[in-house]
Amino acid sequence: MAKSLFEELGGKYERQGDYLIPCLTVPAEEELAICIWGQRHLDYIKQ
Repeated sequence: MAKSLFEELGGKYERQGDYLIPCLTVPAEEELAICIWGQRHLDYIKQ
C-alpha cells in the first residue's frame, strides 16, 4: 500500500477498531502579555 502524504511527512496512525486515526498533538499555547487597554478591560470585567 502506498504511503499517504501524512506518513511521508512523519505522521503516524493508530488503529481503533476498523479505523486508522492519525496521532495528532496540539502545541502548547504561549502566554501573551496584554497591553494597557487590555489590562484596564480585565479590571473592568473583574468589578
